[in-house]
Order: sequence, then structure tokens, then C-alpha cells
Amino acid sequence: MTNNRVQAIKQADKTHQETVIKTLQHRLEVARDKGDGDLLRQLEAEMSYYR
Repeated sequence: MTNNRVQAIKQADKTHQETVIKTLQHRLEVARDKGDGDLLRQLEAEMSYYR
């Protein structure tokens, strides 16, 4: 693979991960607001995977 292609793949991966984290943060906020402890624990576990 060319260097440009590798860089594009790395950037796409980084952008995807940032988007997943933003979505998880929003879902965590909503779960907290609703008081949904089960969902909150599940989302926190998922978030720990990305950090």
C-alpha cells in the first residue's frame, strides 16, 4: 500500500473512534438523566474499551 493510502486508513480509523466515543458520551448522559443504572453500567464498560 502506498503511504497516502495507509495515512487515509489511519485517519478514517481515528475519525471513526472519535465518533463512537462522542456517541457513547451522549448515550451515557441520557442514561444518567433517565436514571437507567443498568444501561449506564453497560455503556461505561463499553467506554472503557475505547479509553
